[in-house]
Amino acid sequence: MRFSRIQAAILVGMLICALSVAHAIPPPVQHESHIAETDGNIFTLNIPRGYALRLLTTDMQRPRLFIYDQAGNMLVGSRSGNIYRLKPPYSKPEVMLSLADYPHSLALRGKYLYIAQTAGLYRIEYRPADSTLSDDDVEQVVAIPGGWGHNSRTLKVGPDNRLYVSLGIAGNCSDQYLHESYPQNNRRGGVMVLDETTSPPVWKTWASGLRNPVGFDWHPDTRVMYASNNGPDHQGYEQPPEYFSRLDRGSFHGMPWFQYNGKQLLRDDCVTSKPPRMDAKAPVATFPARNAPMDVYFIHQGHLDRKYHGDAVVALHGSWGTQPDGDSGGHPSSRRPPALVLVRFEQGKVVRVDDLVSGFQNVRGNRFARPMGLGTGPDGNLYMTSDGGINGLFRLEKIMP
Repeated sequence: MRFSRIQAAILVGMLICALSVAHAIPPPVQHESHIAETDGNIFTLNIPRGYALRLLTTDMQRPRLFIYDQAGNMLVGSRSGNIYRLKPPYSKPEVMLSLADYPHSLALRGKYLYIAQTAGLYRIEYRPADSTLSDDDVEQVVAIPGGWGHNSRTLKVGPDNRLYVSLGIAGNCSDQYLHESYPQNNRRGGVMVLDETTSPPVWKTWASGLRNPVGFDWHPDTRVMYASNNGPDHQGYEQPPEYFSRLDRGSFHGMPWFQYNGKQLLRDDCVTSKPPRMDAKAPVATFPARNAPMDVYFIHQGHLDRKYHGDAVVALHGSWGTQPDGDSGGHPSSRRPPALVLVRFEQGKVVRVDDLVSGFQNVRGNRFARPMGLGTGPDGNLYMTSDGGINGLFRLEKIMP
């Protein structure tokens, strides 16, 4: 079959166009401004064009991370000790279980609801029809290194059906390391995976050298784990940037012995012990210092908009530190503002960070919300818990044309 010059040119153009689409850098998020008001404070929220941010409920005390059960009910951990359940449309929380410790996060696997508290992983049999549970039926699976400082424990079920938990070191420069050479309660600062081939089960290190990796998730295509990380406060307001890191099995990320300054990893003299390793990995993306990144959630096929498939939403909690020095004595308006950001991926690699939803802090430093937990519901919309400003649950939903 022979083609004319015009036909050949058209075919070449079509091929170039197809290749450029396949390898195109994702376009920036287009936003629209919406005015919101709470407690007499005015906020200008910047929301993706074609979406709306809905407040669903304020009837939860300091909600944290959440999951969904088989029936589509939302189960939410909290700093209050309550575990909440919300049936669709997620506007009326019920206290399903109250605990004396802090149930930051939850996971469902098989017939059990797993609960991550500061010093232990617990479980209880669960059925979607259960309206309430008794703390008498909660049993400990295995201890988690506890102690003061950074007491949240994030629990998720991996693509391999194993249980993963992240935990931070106690302070800015605590000499703690997620390794068997350290005392049990000083094995902190990274992500662990539960080895259930032994009796009793034991934690094994997945990745170490992270000061406070509250959020982590797996890319839906590559199944590579990525985590957010809260950097230390002792270097002021501008340094070091917060991390978004790729966590491979056995990877070391440097803290507290090394800090990334935006260009390279440098030795931090705030901890005097010898670094356990010298092969620290730099983050694959960063956020401004003191932004306190929390949950991480990758967008799967059919969620939100297909152009966001494979991108990671990160909840930025906002700082308590103020300009210029990073302490709390400055004007509240100078704090890092809370936001939802989108870490953009192309061909399995990070290409940049975009704002997804911003405007949660106004010019006087008042806060509309402080994003915490993230996830998409059975309806494909993005849900977000907030434990500051408004304590409650929000939904980022696509507006029907």
